Amino acid sequence: MINPAVHIDHQKFYKQMNSLLLWVLFIMIAGFFTWSENVAITRVIKVISRIGMTVASYLIYKKIINYGAVGSFGWRNILSPLLYVGYLLLGLISFLWSTNVGYSALQWIMDIEGFVFAFFFVRSLSLLETYFPDNPIRFYNLMGNVAFMIMLIFIIGSIIDPDTYYRAVEGGEDHRLGGYIMNPNELGMFCGLGISCLIFDLYNKPSKWWTIFKLAILLYALIITKSRSSLVGLLLIIFFHIRNANNKKLEIAVYIGVIALLPIAVQNLVMRKGGIDDVLSMTGRMPFWQALITEALPKEPLLGYGFMRIYYEETFQGLHTYRAHMTHNTFVQVLMNLGFIGFTLVCFQMYYTIKGFLKEQKEKMLMLVGILIPIVINSFTEFGIFGETNYGILFYQLLIFLISTQVNLKLSPVQKLYLKRKRPDWIIT
Repeated sequence: MINPAVHIDHQKFYKQMNSLLLWVLFIMIAGFFTWSENVAITRVIKVISRIGMTVASYLIYKKIINYGAVGSFGWRNILSPLLYVGYLLLGLISFLWSTNVGYSALQWIMDIEGFVFAFFFVRSLSLLETYFPDNPIRFYNLMGNVAFMIMLIFIIGSIIDPDTYYRAVEGGEDHRLGGYIMNPNELGMFCGLGISCLIFDLYNKPSKWWTIFKLAILLYALIITKSRSSLVGLLLIIFFHIRNANNKKLEIAVYIGVIALLPIAVQNLVMRKGGIDDVLSMTGRMPFWQALITEALPKEPLLGYGFMRIYYEETFQGLHTYRAHMTHNTFVQVLMNLGFIGFTLVCFQMYYTIKGFLKEQKEKMLMLVGILIPIVINSFTEFGIFGETNYGILFYQLLIFLISTQVNLKLSPVQKLYLKRKRPDWIIT
């Protein structure tokens, strides 16, 4: 076992690690955006940023070890990552029957790349937490600040260059934040996730005004994305925190704020073109899902059409639906990709992931569930956590490792010798 014997000032190291982790996460997430209309430039940016940050997450991990940690780790809640690996392996095997092997392989490789990034990023946080317990670095703070930084870029961009940062919808009658850079619903989900994370800074930081400003920016950005699903996710996050805060003043303040914003939310998000009928049909998605399940699924019910494929052709069109190449529902997507076998595997994987959340300490459990809510709600109407490559997949992979890995404190003699040399201030037994 290990125990810190004396306190040593590591503040310079903590600041360096916080900056590195923040910028690596920022660039990694920004790599999912389409920052240029030029396809070639976009591909170069995506490849360099995402692969580069995966390598960077490993180098940060090694840097922490070189500073005086031991990279030995164990598993807890092993079924969550194990079943996710099973999902990826089934996706790999599905290349044998995929209706477009090249596309399936590209999507699969990008999922693997995110999985590796998530592993080393969370491992770095785990080492810091174990070997440097007085460090101030927190996952929710990193994720919340990254969301704020990216959305601040979008808001400033929407003022300077609205044609780029707004997307015209409904025949040009309405505009939503996102432009060609990011799907507005995905952007709204990211806002909700950032709000959920920054709420913990309200709990834990003595000075709250800067955090309130960040939350206001994210809330404003969410509203102008006009994402209905993200609004639902945000409300669930707020009420979830209220139920667990045990703070009457906070509860009353939040209720007043929600009531005040409700008319604006209804006007801008719910009562858009199409009215309530459009909302109830999920903007036309439900007939498409029904057609997929009744017309396409019976042809390949057990193993589907291959990883990220929904039909024999590049797109599917039902008898009475629009034509599309993806389902806009991650659960229907995996049903079409990998059939009932893959769908069952995914259901068990999510069950053990959520079960792992509930075993964590209260604050961590609140953080994990608060992140899960917006990405799962978004998964019912967009790409989602088991869909075509998007940052929702990365967020879910991070959650998996946050509940499944731990540092193994039962060190080997060689590791003890290494740690004594690196950290003579610690008692090693």
